[in-house]
Amino acid sequence: MENDLGNDIQKSAPATKISLSRVGVTGLKRILRLKGESGRETLFFAEMNLYAHLDATQSGVHMSRFIENIENAASEIAMSSSPDFETLTDRMAISIAKTQGATRAGADVRAQCPMTRRTPASNMKVENLYTFIGYSASDGASTRRATGVEVNGLTVCPCAREMVSEHARSALKDAGYSDEQVTEILSILPIASHNQRGLGTLLVGSETPIRMERLVSIVEDSMSSGIYELLKRPDELRVVWDGHMKPRFVEDVVREMLRGVIERLPELEDDAFVIARQENFESIHVHNAYAERSGLLGDIKNELRGIGRPCAPATLESWLDASLQRYV
Repeated sequence: MENDLGNDIQKSAPATKISLSRVGVTGLKRILRLKGESGRETLFFAEMNLYAHLDATQSGVHMSRFIENIENAASEIAMSSSPDFETLTDRMAISIAKTQGATRAGADVRAQCPMTRRTPASNMKVENLYTFIGYSASDGASTRRATGVEVNGLTVCPCAREMVSEHARSALKDAGYSDEQVTEILSILPIASHNQRGLGTLLVGSETPIRMERLVSIVEDSMSSGIYELLKRPDELRVVWDGHMKPRFVEDVVREMLRGVIERLPELEDDAFVIARQENFESIHVHNAYAERSGLLGDIKNELRGIGRPCAPATLESWLDASLQRYV
């Protein structure tokens, strides 16, 4: 005998007729299995936030459909000839918009995945864990997405390094070394400074596909040094030495990320959207240091060339919404 489940309350009119920007589910976790063109299967531990715009005439969204969207998108992408992380977020956003009847829907995905790296001195293969990030927005017909990475690295403070350098210069001169000898010594030896682990984030919004490995390299190279899960003694020496020979402020890291995007990703169009941010977990302070820049790539290029005035930074949400129909 069929159960009478009553009326669909979600479709009824709310007591207060105000539309809601985002309604959905957050913190959904699952393992995603994606196969690349080589046939090799990669596991992603993903956490997802799924949402839809809710019209003022509707009480609520259908929560169970968000879970169905994940299962359907994961099944579809698993059967694709060349599935990728970006396609997954796009398909989920489109599916949500259609099944919820929403003028706008979105999928935010953070997935952790190992990548093989080689240590700088011993050349050992190690697996570093990186976070891949994807944001997709859809009106059911078109989509817009931004994808990127979060990367850990080492930063060394230039200010403290300069102070230690000046103190060493004075001490060497007091010990009888000539100015020429002091200059030569300080140019050869790395100067002590305080250092910290930094978290760099680089997001690119574009229709041009960019491999995540390229973004990881740009972020790692923007810091004083990369870091590794496993280091032999020669590797540890190399990381510390290289880091102190290339000190970087948190601001430097963001600027170097942006320069890296411009120089190493020439295929990106000028209307591509970019966010670069860096947070340093300070070692001698109880606070963290933070810097960020976002905007259209063409505007950032012009600023670097000294052409025109700096444009106001765009936000990710405004960029994602720009090509979609407005809320009604």
